[in-house]
Amino acid sequence: MTRRPPGWIDPLLSRLGTARVEDFTRLTTPAEGGRESAVLVLLGEQPDTGPDVLILQRAATLRNHAGQPAFPGGAADPEDADARATALREANEEVGLDPASVTVLAELPKLWIPVSDFVVTPVLAWWHHPHPVHPREPAEVAHVARLPIRELVDPANRLRVRHPSGWVGPAFSSRGMLVWGFTAGVLAALLEMGGWARPWSPGRLVDLPPTGATPAPSAGTDDVDETALR
Repeated sequence: MTRRPPGWIDPLLSRLGTARVEDFTRLTTPAEGGRESAVLVLLGEQPDTGPDVLILQRAATLRNHAGQPAFPGGAADPEDADARATALREANEEVGLDPASVTVLAELPKLWIPVSDFVVTPVLAWWHHPHPVHPREPAEVAHVARLPIRELVDPANRLRVRHPSGWVGPAFSSRGMLVWGFTAGVLAALLEMGGWARPWSPGRLVDLPPTGATPAPSAGTDDVDETALR
C-alpha cells in the first residue's frame, strides 16, 4: 500500500503549514517549563466508513482522567528522540500500534494543559497499513475505536459539555463514545482546518457526571471558565 496520504488530507496539510497555537486554544503555551508529552492524531480510511481517526477510552479506575477519551499518547521518556518518537511509542504501548504502519505527516503547535502542566505536541499521521489494535493494558485503556470523520461532523453528533467545575467545551458523540476535553478541542480545530466541518448548533449542552477530577481545558474555541483551570 502506498505511503502517500490520500488527497482528502491535502487541504488539512496545507492549512497546518501556517497553523499557530491560537488556532487551537486561547491559552498561551509557556516558553519554559511544563512536562513534555505528545499524542498521535492517527487518520485512516476504511472502505465501508471512509476517513476516520483512532481514539481510545481510558480505564475508569485511573486516578487522572478516568474514563476520558483520548488520542494515544503520554509523557516523553528520556530515551525518546522527539515528539514523534513519544507519540508512536505510547501508541504501541497502549493499543499495540505498529510504528512501521504509520507515516508521520506533521507536528502541530505545542499546547499547554494548565491543570496538569503538560505541554502536548499533537503528531498528525497517516495509517498507511492499518491493522487490528486493542487495549494492551486494560487497567489503563478500556476501549479503542476508529471513529469515522463523517460521524464526527454530523450535526446530530456534535454538542457541548459542562463539567461540574464549570468548564465548558466542545464534544462529539460517536460509536458509544463521548469525546470531550482536550481531545475534542483538537478534533474540532482539525475538522475546521481540513474543510470537513459542517454547521451545527452549539445550543445543545450536556452536563458531565461528577468524577472528582478537574478536566483538562479544551483546545477548541469554546468559552472556558477560567476559574476551573486554577
